[in-house]
Amino acid sequence: MVSFELTEDQREIRDWVHDFAVREIRPVAHHYDETEEFPWDVLRKAAQVGLYGQDFLVQTFGDETGLMPALVAEELSWGCAGIALALQGTGLPVAAIFNQGTPEQVATWIPACYGSASQPALGAFCATEADAGSDVSAYRTRAERKNGDWLINGRKVFITNGGIADVHVVVASVDPELGTRGQASFVVPKGTAGLSAGKKEKKMGIRASHTGDVILEDVRVPADCLLGGEERLEAKLARGRAGTSSRSNVAMKTFEATRPIVGAQALGIARAAFEFALDYAKQRKQFGRPIIDNQAIAFKLADMAVEIEAARALIWRALWEGRNGGEFKKAEGSMAKLKASEVAVKVTEEAIQICGGYGYIRDFPVEKWHRDAKIYTLFEGTSEIQRLVISRTLAA
Repeated sequence: MVSFELTEDQREIRDWVHDFAVREIRPVAHHYDETEEFPWDVLRKAAQVGLYGQDFLVQTFGDETGLMPALVAEELSWGCAGIALALQGTGLPVAAIFNQGTPEQVATWIPACYGSASQPALGAFCATEADAGSDVSAYRTRAERKNGDWLINGRKVFITNGGIADVHVVVASVDPELGTRGQASFVVPKGTAGLSAGKKEKKMGIRASHTGDVILEDVRVPADCLLGGEERLEAKLARGRAGTSSRSNVAMKTFEATRPIVGAQALGIARAAFEFALDYAKQRKQFGRPIIDNQAIAFKLADMAVEIEAARALIWRALWEGRNGGEFKKAEGSMAKLKASEVAVKVTEEAIQICGGYGYIRDFPVEKWHRDAKIYTLFEGTSEIQRLVISRTLAA
């Protein structure tokens, strides 16, 4: 039997993260949204209290129900999605290392992604390119064997923590003729010759999260930086050359694993906007009574509440399925991410509508939440790509 009743440990962690969001994230959210600076102070505080680091990662992902990562993501994004992504963006390269790496690589590079409590580090997952977003088969970044090492050349765009990370995981083509079956992932440590930061993007939302280009010019890494190792890559290339179909690829496997968590981030934004709009509707009076007494407003809030609960149910189900059934068989991750991201956009828009003119000005946080929400229908697979993934499972 499946039960989504939270355990005492889960509630304790959730409430602890929520308290951190109340004390350390909400008070500075507006500042970092305005300045677009990376929230290093918040990251350091999170590392000091044990909220950012390998030990906390093990604790949350060790939860046998699979729900703990979503609880954490929702509460952090309730505080501020941009700051939350600054704290959780390292999770994407960590997922790639964990899913693709050898035991030795996992033991070496996951701790390096987080650093220490006194000196926290960052990781970046470098996949997207200027002409290859949803079309992962079109990556032009190339990795070639040179005297026992690998030489990488290319440019990645829209990379979370790109250029400022201590560990970059780079997806590159080793055999372009094989498309996605000819790709591999490489660990590129900070300071590697030829690795540099390109343009930092100025974004509509999630401004506290650093998004930038990563430039790779004759970047040389040793063979042990190839995730999974040479033997596994050779076997994969042989299958590709033989025409054996592959269910997934190195980039998509990483995105599949993290989509429900991304959905939980979107859910946190939606919940923040809903709670604010609900409180406002109870306090704001027009024509002598609170506006929540007007059916038009009450029904909006009712719909918002239903959509939030529906999105959470899909996220929790996907995480439970992933923990208990292995890989998603019916695109559960894509369903969760699709629903939650579109709910976040809709709920934040309705929150602005409920707040009226006040919702449109920057003194109220709802306009920020609306700006933050939009990215969730775009990154780690657009809504259109999620629908494509889902439809393919229906046709199979």
